[in-house]
Amino acid sequence: MRLLAYVSVALTGVLVLLALTGYTLYRNVLGEVRTEDVAGDLNANRPVNATGALNVLVVGSDSRAGDNKKYGQHMGDLGERTDTIILMHVSPNRDKATLISFPRDSMVQIPSCRNARTGATMPPRLDMINSAFNEGSMACTINTIEANTKIRIDHFIKVDFTGFKAIVDALEGIQICVPHAVDDRQAKLHLAAGKQTVKGETALAYVRARHSLGDGSDISRIKRQQIFLSQVVKKATSGDTLTDPVKLLALIRAAAHSIVTDPQLDVDTMFQIGQSARSLTAKGIKFVTVPWQPYPEDKNRVQWKQPDAGKMFESLRTDVEVTPSAKPSAAASTGPAKPAIKPGQVRIQVLNGTNTAGKAREVAEALAAQGFKVTQVGDARNADGTDRPKTMLLYAKNATEGAGYAAPVSDKVVPKVAPAAGKVKAALLQPFTPSVNATAPAGTTATPPAGSPIIQLVIGADFKNVKVPVTIPDSARVVDAKTDVCST
Repeated sequence: MRLLAYVSVALTGVLVLLALTGYTLYRNVLGEVRTEDVAGDLNANRPVNATGALNVLVVGSDSRAGDNKKYGQHMGDLGERTDTIILMHVSPNRDKATLISFPRDSMVQIPSCRNARTGATMPPRLDMINSAFNEGSMACTINTIEANTKIRIDHFIKVDFTGFKAIVDALEGIQICVPHAVDDRQAKLHLAAGKQTVKGETALAYVRARHSLGDGSDISRIKRQQIFLSQVVKKATSGDTLTDPVKLLALIRAAAHSIVTDPQLDVDTMFQIGQSARSLTAKGIKFVTVPWQPYPEDKNRVQWKQPDAGKMFESLRTDVEVTPSAKPSAAASTGPAKPAIKPGQVRIQVLNGTNTAGKAREVAEALAAQGFKVTQVGDARNADGTDRPKTMLLYAKNATEGAGYAAPVSDKVVPKVAPAAGKVKAALLQPFTPSVNATAPAGTTATPPAGSPIIQLVIGADFKNVKVPVTIPDSARVVDAKTDVCST
């Protein structure tokens, strides 16, 4: 039987945990969460998370051990499998969350992993993404997601069948709406047409059903799962739940007993995240399916649609943290505050201080897409041809407003670079014209004032990327808490 989105519901419990403060009772309950350490099997060259965002990988385990034996005791020797893989990306400000579903039939490059059952090393291969978990368990799944998205996974959460039911029951059921009566003996699902509240085995059967609802495809099922989860999040974050100590404790206990996490996602870490995530509400949570298209070699498989998927992953890797500028003190203020400098008012010269070919143009494109006026690209390696170790953000010594014009650039690069006076000598300068894809976001366009300084961004060996807003392409399916379950 196919594993479906019961994992998503357990995630809702985690989202509620992130909104809590440090009550002793809740802390004791959270201390009962089981952990699994996979650090020793993770790849050495992992991506770096330099933005402050939080990336949590959530998978479902269809283990038939323990309370799950009744879902197929004869399958107990097959180990764990999953058909549900979700990446939860929480913004650096902890006020928005994007949950990306990866179709289980996605054909991706699986890196070399250790077989979870035999211990043997498996060579890299092209395979379905769910095979990473089926054969290499959580470590291989993390390695695969990181290798294909270049997004650092900070923590993981794993949940099983029984955990799903416990969380739905703690919420006293979830309302669904089915377009027609369902009598699916294989899925053990029997529903009347229209609105109704489901929980327990019925809720589990609803999210597991494939052929009696939708078109029978995994993509159709994912969409239904996401709609179901959006309703779970709405209910879990409602005042009726959060202000009722009995309901809230039941939900937290259900979540704590339903999940397995990495040891680093301990109670203190959960509460630290929770303190910064108070503004995270159902309205700020979106469920997205990675952009996909049919896989040419097999009509029963899919592949990620490019460049859409790549651009979405890039925006998640470089998620912008919007931090309000500090207000000047009354003593320091000598007149009316100057208006903020927009990216379109900043002229930039991007220079490659490394031996990575094309780096200046790559960064220039990224800055142009953020609205900056990139005038030239060129070379600025050390005199002996070696890489400059550090990225620099420079303005002319006589430019009295140079630091102010460089500040918007500083906010966009990773690692953040403090502006400094004094420029470097550039070589091989060429005029820069952005590509047609470098469309500036609304509110960033402007004309550089006459006499405004030209800022130099010298790319060093430590440079990571340019921050960009999270972008969900039109080809991705989006579901949020406003989705009407009876009109979808």
